[in-house]
Amino acid sequence: MARDAVHLALDVHALETTLNAQGLRTIHVCSKATDRASYLLRPDFGRRLNEASRLQLQQLNTAPVDFLIVVGDGLSSLAIHRHAAPLIEAIHSIQPEHWSFGSIVIATQARVAIADEIAEILNARMVAMLIGERPGLSSPDSLGIYLTFNPNIRCNDADRNCISNIRAEGLSYSAAAKKLIWLAQEAARIQASGVMLKDESDHIELPVVNLELGG
Repeated sequence: MARDAVHLALDVHALETTLNAQGLRTIHVCSKATDRASYLLRPDFGRRLNEASRLQLQQLNTAPVDFLIVVGDGLSSLAIHRHAAPLIEAIHSIQPEHWSFGSIVIATQARVAIADEIAEILNARMVAMLIGERPGLSSPDSLGIYLTFNPNIRCNDADRNCISNIRAEGLSYSAAAKKLIWLAQEAARIQASGVMLKDESDHIELPVVNLELGG
């Protein structure tokens, strides 16, 4: 089951249809990995956009956004198929009203770091990467979120905060959404994420509507 989850292709059209039904716009981009074999053998290919996708985003000429969501198939498209849409719905249900959000970017053959390049091109102040985690023997559909403040291609793992094990038997959508928004608000307050941002969401409650991003 775990091996099948790694090789299962993401049904991008189905995901776009579901997200569009939520009233969300979507953009589909691809990494430099041309197929699953190259994705698995060359992790560096999955971290960067292919030329066509990079040009596609550059030509959008969109206004800067406060908070961008990127959805990546990662190592389990099954996790994205089952959890991405309801998780995004949960996130938007508690998002600060004054934050600006762009289209949902769907990235295939994607590693976590591709979100930094996408966000840099789209002038996003923060990016949340929803991605399928490496399947375990009993959890082929676990989804993770990686939050980065001031994302760019020079970012590394130390610049990100991770929320993992989002699935029916793990962290719920509502709990994951609450934790993400807490981290995003705190990242906006301290102007940093990763090792500089300590997750105290279980102990400290931040006001959602009064925090100015970048303030």
